[in-house]
Amino acid sequence: MIAGFIDAYGMITYGVFVSFMSGNTTQAGYETAEGAFSLASLSALAILFFVLGAFAGTLLVQSAGRLARRVVFGAVAAALAAIVGFTQLGLLSGGAAIAAISFAMGIMNSALSRVGAQSVSLTFVTGTLSRVGSHLALAARRAPLRDAEGPWDTHLRRALMLARLWAGFLVGAVLSGAATPRYGAWVLLPPALILAALAAFDHPSPFVARQGQAPPAADESPTPVP
Repeated sequence: MIAGFIDAYGMITYGVFVSFMSGNTTQAGYETAEGAFSLASLSALAILFFVLGAFAGTLLVQSAGRLARRVVFGAVAAALAAIVGFTQLGLLSGGAAIAAISFAMGIMNSALSRVGAQSVSLTFVTGTLSRVGSHLALAARRAPLRDAEGPWDTHLRRALMLARLWAGFLVGAVLSGAATPRYGAWVLLPPALILAALAAFDHPSPFVARQGQAPPAADESPTPVP
């Protein structure tokens, strides 16, 4: 929900997605073809800093171990609070804001890559929707779930779980669409406070870095087959 909220804020305020890099890649491509290089550069800037954020987030996860989610949520909360403050003081240009928010979203995506055996993404939903369709198709065929964690873990259950993630993203975008035109950068403060609360009270992550390996990427697992 937070990712959808912040992504909608970025689109409304700057005309750029700050967590949906597929959209930014499309925008950068067609804007370049149209000769709108200044607009294309903003989309490219978001892509670059999202990748840098993912890089930094993975390093945070590796170094923080079981406290990884708390560290990541705290870092993103601090970044959003700083963005609100600098924006209100007039010290943050559009390009700098895009870079900072995209960097924060890249960090946030590293906070949680799996729920049980199911790969998930916190900040973009294209892969999530694809996996929803795949799980529903395999549920209709009554195909077994190869990495099931128990008899209760089925393709249908996985599809519903992923659908809830998508619904959360949509709800966040709706809320931001209603609030951003009225409150501007102040709308980033509630997500910052929620993330700060998660950083303070979240249970330690079960993921512990081993042998310098990164946590599995959100879209790394293959589509399940019967």
